[in-house]
Amino acid sequence: MLKSFKFGLLAVLVVATFACQNGDKNVRQDALNSITNKTVEPTQQAQPTANEAVVPEGPTTTITFDEERFDFGEVSEGEVVAHTYTFKNTGNEPLIISRAKGSCGCTVPKYTTDPIGPGESGEMVVEFNTTGKRGKKSQKVTITANTTPPQTFIYIEGNVNPKEGDASAVTTPVQ
Repeated sequence: MLKSFKFGLLAVLVVATFACQNGDKNVRQDALNSITNKTVEPTQQAQPTANEAVVPEGPTTTITFDEERFDFGEVSEGEVVAHTYTFKNTGNEPLIISRAKGSCGCTVPKYTTDPIGPGESGEMVVEFNTTGKRGKKSQKVTITANTTPPQTFIYIEGNVNPKEGDASAVTTPVQ
């Protein structure tokens, strides 16, 4: 009986190995179920959530920004501040930006998803809507790309003054 169990186990392992090499999850799961006599739902590959960025696979490169921080000075609440950040692909592979996300919905980066060749430059425009934001602000933009390291950070910062005549002129702490 032990001999037939070993043979069965070996057969299942061969089928599972073959299935793994061919990417057939159902065959692999069926083989595993035959050993345990349990039905298990096939596992699904985890998909990134809205808050996760997919880092492009393949060769990596490097990115260098002309400036990582932009100080917009003082503005009145309700203004939209925009700044263009210039960057350069300082590596030897095409640069692919897969995502750029502001620290909150009030900070919106705009960028190209087209590959940027080695030695070439690109631009990213970041808009910060100051509505409901008062006091000293430092908004972060997280850029995910096929770079080493995979995430780079740039900041847009300054002071947001309450609208003129606003009696509730209370400042908020730095975020």
